[in-house]
Formats: sequence, structure tokens, C-alpha cells
Amino acid sequence: MSFNKITLVGNLGRDPELRYTPQGNPVCSFTLATNERRRDKSGEFQDITLWFRVTLWGNMAENAAKYLSKGRPVYIEGRLRVEEWTDRDNNQRYTLEVNATDMQFIGSRADGDSGEYTRNEAESFSGPPRSQSSESNSQSATAGSSAPPAPPAGDDDIPF
Repeated sequence: MSFNKITLVGNLGRDPELRYTPQGNPVCSFTLATNERRRDKSGEFQDITLWFRVTLWGNMAENAAKYLSKGRPVYIEGRLRVEEWTDRDNNQRYTLEVNATDMQFIGSRADGDSGEYTRNEAESFSGPPRSQSSESNSQSATAGSSAPPAPPAGDDDIPF
């Protein structure tokens, strides 16, 4: 038995490029940078950046093209392969390519320049809606009061 799975958390190096196959299947690609800080032989910290080419298919491809942009953080799971090629100067080069099987958005649009994700946008790519808690059910019983109901607790309340 063999297993090929990679998990990456990084930032987009360029805006996603969405295209369609002749059969009409959406495919999206972008570069993803991961950063690591290591000490070199002299004891100084060095930032190491590793670049990956990521390919997404289907609904994930369309969502990535719609909601992601250069610099945004993203979580990717997929299969890794190394592409070997020769550059113009006849040097052997290698590219790390990831065929993504899962993608999760990290952060919010507030991390960049273009505003925040709305709850409707978040629900459109985060899966089925969450069930209502007993707290929100008790709030609906007091809907006639003058105070507006508090929003349901969720991931937005986490400080990181």
C-alpha cells in the first residue's frame, strides 16, 4: 500500500486563474508560498520560502477563483508530485505540484483591501449551514422585545 498526501497552509503568490476544459469542467491554478524560519550555521535566523503550484477542479476551482486573490491565506490538502523540466540555459529544474482534494479559506477579506466576507458568502463555500443552538431558539421566543437578538456564536468569535 502507498500513500501520497500533502497538507499546506500558505499564501497565494498570484491571483487564481480559472479556465475550463473542452468538456466544460472548471480548473483553477495558482502558486502557494509556505514560509519557515530556520537557524543557519552561523546561528542567524533565515526565512525559507517554498513555492507550490496548486491545481483545483470543479466547485473548488470556481470558489477559489471567486473568493481568493494574491496574498490571501488558504489551507490545501492534496497529492504531491514533482515535475522535472529543463530551462533555457539547459539547467535541470523541479517544480512541486499539488493536485488539491480539499481547500479551506483562512482569515477574512478584512485581511486584505477588499472588505469582509459576508455570512452568505461564507455559507456558499463552507458546506451545509450549522444547526441553531438552544440559545438562538430562546432568542426567537423573545423576538418581540426591543433589543435586537445577539448573533449566534461561531467561528467569528475566535480571536485568531
